[in-house]
Amino acid sequence: MAVTGTAGHGPLAGVRVVELAGIGPGPFAAMLLADLGADVVRVDRPGGAGLAIDPEYDVTNRNKRSVVIDLKAEDGPARVLDLAERADILVEGYRPGVAERLGVGPETCHARNPRLVYGRMTGWGQEGPLARRAGHDITYIALTGTLGMTGSPDEPPVAPANLLGDYAGGSLYLVVGVLAALHHARATGAGQVVDAAIVDGTAHLSTMIHGMLAAGGWQDRRGANLLDGGCPYYGTYETADGQYMAVGALEPQFYAEFVDLLGIGDQAPARKDLSRWGELRETVTARFKTRTRDEWTAVFEGSDACVAPVLSLREAPAHPHLAARGTFTDHSGITQPAPAPRFSVTRTSVRGGPARPGADTADVARDWGVPDLLKGNPE
Repeated sequence: MAVTGTAGHGPLAGVRVVELAGIGPGPFAAMLLADLGADVVRVDRPGGAGLAIDPEYDVTNRNKRSVVIDLKAEDGPARVLDLAERADILVEGYRPGVAERLGVGPETCHARNPRLVYGRMTGWGQEGPLARRAGHDITYIALTGTLGMTGSPDEPPVAPANLLGDYAGGSLYLVVGVLAALHHARATGAGQVVDAAIVDGTAHLSTMIHGMLAAGGWQDRRGANLLDGGCPYYGTYETADGQYMAVGALEPQFYAEFVDLLGIGDQAPARKDLSRWGELRETVTARFKTRTRDEWTAVFEGSDACVAPVLSLREAPAHPHLAARGTFTDHSGITQPAPAPRFSVTRTSVRGGPARPGADTADVARDWGVPDLLKGNPE
């Protein structure tokens, strides 16, 4: 397949993706496919859905192209099916049954393109008692037990933005799923439906914890375990200037270096003595409050104590390590995370800014060989 449009950079060059516009995990998944080199065509609706910001700042639409199609118009479904016929992957994030009612469900698409990988992104999944109910990241992760793991034991659970559910449990599992199904389709000629539910993916993320729980190595309550802030040498501490340091000195050799550099080596009780964790936490807390974040950063610089400053979103891109790696990049005047992961041969990049709704209709019509896209184009 010829490489066209924004494709040509990354291991997915030549892969064609249709994204039926939505918000949240679907667009992020399609962005990741686009970052990896796929030619992603986003099908926006007239006056379409998006973040409550100017579209030029919605970087989850970078590296994509956009056409505008009204799926409720008489010829709308036919135009989407024309794209699906030429695509390798289709991504949609409607409630169960909506795509079918609009005439672009899996059965209809597979009738036109049996090799198509049809990716479905939802919170509750395609079946189950809650499948047709509304929800958001926080409600999905609440039922999986993962939200209940976050925060202090004497305070309400802490919402981890929408990173844990929407993106980790949702988008990333959808991407893994559609790429695995694409591998199968290319080997056998048979497409399939990928049901990516945030509840499933988020639960799957806690696999190790469930093993520890079964073995008696994890207590089913917040702030009482090795990795949830219960351990005094795995957590965050306030500094003299109201900032924070993060500590992850789990292994004995790292812990030894940590307490030495912190200056409490002669005061720290045995690290495995759970009965004295409270005492150790008080000692660490008091010590960190004697210096500023920058001063402590300098103390731990170059060590293996597993200590780092807690940076803000605006501070992070300037950190020397992230700057040296190019973890963040500037494109179209917006500082944003660079594509990840990295490849030694098929390198990736931010090739284009956020796609503007309908701006690429003529190019997509030409490159994908779908001239009917231009008929009645609302743009």
